[in-house]
Amino acid sequence: MTTSVLRPDLDDLRTRVTGTVTGRDDPGYDGARAVWNGMVDRRPWAVVRAAGVGDVAPVIAYAREHGLALAVRGGGHNVAGNGAVDDGLVLDLADLHAVSVDPAAPTVRVEAGATLAHVDAATEPHGLVVPGGVVSTTGVAGLTLGGGVGWLTRPHGLAADNLVSVELVTADGRQLTADANEHPDLFWAVHGGGGNFGVVTAFTFRAYPHGPRVFAGNLVYRQDRWRQAWTALEEWTRDLPDAMTPITTTMTPPPVAEMGDEPLLLVGFAWAAPDRATGEALVGRLRELAPPDEEEVGDMRWVEWQQAFDPVFPKGVRAYWRNTSFDRLDDPVIEVLVRRGAEQTWTGTAFDVHLMGGAFGRVPEGATPFPNRAARFWLNIYGFWGDPADDADRVAFVRGLSADMEPFATGGQYVNFQGHEPAGHRGSDPRTVFGPGKYERLVEVKRRYDPGNLFHVNHNIPPG
Repeated sequence: MTTSVLRPDLDDLRTRVTGTVTGRDDPGYDGARAVWNGMVDRRPWAVVRAAGVGDVAPVIAYAREHGLALAVRGGGHNVAGNGAVDDGLVLDLADLHAVSVDPAAPTVRVEAGATLAHVDAATEPHGLVVPGGVVSTTGVAGLTLGGGVGWLTRPHGLAADNLVSVELVTADGRQLTADANEHPDLFWAVHGGGGNFGVVTAFTFRAYPHGPRVFAGNLVYRQDRWRQAWTALEEWTRDLPDAMTPITTTMTPPPVAEMGDEPLLLVGFAWAAPDRATGEALVGRLRELAPPDEEEVGDMRWVEWQQAFDPVFPKGVRAYWRNTSFDRLDDPVIEVLVRRGAEQTWTGTAFDVHLMGGAFGRVPEGATPFPNRAARFWLNIYGFWGDPADDADRVAFVRGLSADMEPFATGGQYVNFQGHEPAGHRGSDPRTVFGPGKYERLVEVKRRYDPGNLFHVNHNIPPG
């Protein structure tokens, strides 16, 4: 990156954009710089809240001219805090959140500042859905650029698997549309390669008939039933149809959940087919294998199910996450999951086991940068506490469980489940995250579209 001798000037920047520019001495600076993860306390030189796509290229040019590090923020929900940067420039796209639905196609165009809640609100009246995540306040841009794992991964694949096209601005200020025919190398790279290649300003997704109601819920197990539940899940998940997506959570629920103050195992599920009787029979089979202590199961609006975990992750929560894929739920793995789960006698850490496979697993390995399509399970270990005094203990728990699961790991890292890692940890090395073949291909795309590595405030893929 070429560093200019010109001194950055806020007034100069304000003349170039129509959005709001907030500097360190301006009212509202602390609010403008804040991101979802309360552990991230970075002080940018300025934050530009874009008023439209026309503000993107001038901000990119300004950062290049003045040698300023550039952070790009969509929904701002990234656990690693990549939507902020010390002494640099933040491009905040939160006001670009329009969603337009074409029911005939059916496709959905989503601007880069939109959240899953924006998308669900727009698609529900049409009886459609776009595969996303599990928390409605998540930004669509970061979720999709990292892959996008959620309640519809098994029936329809990742959010990124459903991309039709993306609109983006490159490091040299060009506005491009990338799809399977135009700039196919760039289109491939944004299917999990993150924000390394430009500022995506809009996504167009395939949509699917769905809802507006869904058969979903949680089977709840107290500690004396955990081993039985995990053993049952090993059998039950072997031949599930694609329409059934289970996510198994171990946590001490926060007070807002009103579920007590002891660690619980919750087998959450969403059934994505209209044949409810088949979904009910599948859940009944799990009940037979492992009778739950409690359950909350039924027919509910899809948008309500998508919002069920929102209270666990309010903006400002302190967060540190790690993840890994694995393929077995035998006694050694269950021993780790049960032992570590029982240690969580506090509210502030949890771990999810996502069943993969289905449509996700049928995508050819080289079709996207997302790693390890053969994975049977994906583990996300996450902290979500409020008191800085708890930082050391909560981070230690996440790292400890991650280390315990290392012998069972089957390769790859999901960047959206990865917090900021110190140099030397395998999660900080993109070769380990993506695998050597995909990494080299991503580097080639990076050299073509961002040879100066302007877009490096992310899980970075250097151009050389």
